[in-house]
Amino acid sequence: MQLDPDWLMAQGEDAPLLHVVDTVFPGGAPPRVGVAVSGGGDSMALLHVAWRWAQQTGHQVEAVTVDHGLRPAAADEARAVAASCARLGVPHSILRWDGSKTGNTMAAARSARYRLIADWARARDVGGVMLGHTANDVAETFLMRLGRKAGVDGLAAMDVTFERHGITWARPLWQRQRDALRAYLWRHGVDWVEDPTNDDAAFDRTRARAALEALAPLGIDVEGLKETAHALHMARSALEHYTAEAAGKHVVEHNGDLLIPLGARPPLHPEIERRLISKGLQWVASEPYAPRRSILYNLDAGLADDGSRHTAAGCLVTQEPGRVLRISREYEAVKTTRCATTEIWDNRWKLDGPHDPGLEIRALGRAVKDCPEWRKAELPRRSLMASPAVWKGDELIAAPLAGNNPDWTARIVTSFPSYLLLH
Repeated sequence: MQLDPDWLMAQGEDAPLLHVVDTVFPGGAPPRVGVAVSGGGDSMALLHVAWRWAQQTGHQVEAVTVDHGLRPAAADEARAVAASCARLGVPHSILRWDGSKTGNTMAAARSARYRLIADWARARDVGGVMLGHTANDVAETFLMRLGRKAGVDGLAAMDVTFERHGITWARPLWQRQRDALRAYLWRHGVDWVEDPTNDDAAFDRTRARAALEALAPLGIDVEGLKETAHALHMARSALEHYTAEAAGKHVVEHNGDLLIPLGARPPLHPEIERRLISKGLQWVASEPYAPRRSILYNLDAGLADDGSRHTAAGCLVTQEPGRVLRISREYEAVKTTRCATTEIWDNRWKLDGPHDPGLEIRALGRAVKDCPEWRKAELPRRSLMASPAVWKGDELIAAPLAGNNPDWTARIVTSFPSYLLLH
């Protein structure tokens, strides 16, 4: 059920917000929708808008807050969100992250947030999750990435909808500015909290906000940067289209490896060729983000210098006869990766066979020598070493890609062409 046009028109200046929530999911909103709420103004506005929308459409809305434990006040803020949800009659869950606080903590927390919320959504039968990113976030991110010398992909606006961890995510507020959302909160008497890190100059995003104020006299503002980022998003979309088209014509998927020709006829545009290699590395390594440009530069230089094999982004890249690149998983990157035989190994391999709680999936490694039929697989030994195998303690039970034990098979859960459509 969608919003009644007459009711929507009667909502005055709130109507645009209610409309975007109603239309942000491709094919229509799922029956149960999640809202990620930190307690800040952006997410609280989204929560309130989603609640009003659900009252009119009959959808169910649930809220979720992740307490990363990075600030002492975070637990109190999560409880404040819970109280606000209780007043609205919106079910609310608090998830806690107990991950490492060393290294790139913010990146680790962001990754954990997506994973935790995705697990919560599946458990609650939530078909999609809305995020409160705004036009200000788009503009600030643009400036931050500009400082890192990002190209088209980095400067392009964030996707309005995307898939991650098997869940659909949506950003209905990406065209709305923070001031307009604060005005909405004031109109409806909704409280919110201000994250103190927003004023901490130690953070890039805080400095980006200050830079935006300084750039205003030049006509560089949130709206202009948002439109520029959107234009670059469209350019990126076109490049992705032609990359997927080239992949369908030229790239061969070989038992988990990728074979990419460097001398295709007719010749591929260098940018499309570069994207095939970048996406190939990302797919083989099952990473959420493409490798940094510096990694690709170093790989290009290494291959041009001696043409031998090189490691890059958790992969082993070899130039084979006929100017064909083979991208394989690097054994060192997966030698400690393990999971139950019923789970997805290395985020891309599904094994089928007589499952048993005493079995686990680990990389085949040097046990390839114990598989007499491995040469019939027509995969290089180094590729087989990084392939999934079934183990019971130190005993090798099966190595599907090496032809060991026909009771077990291995398959990639997302093909490279499908992966390109999703990323």
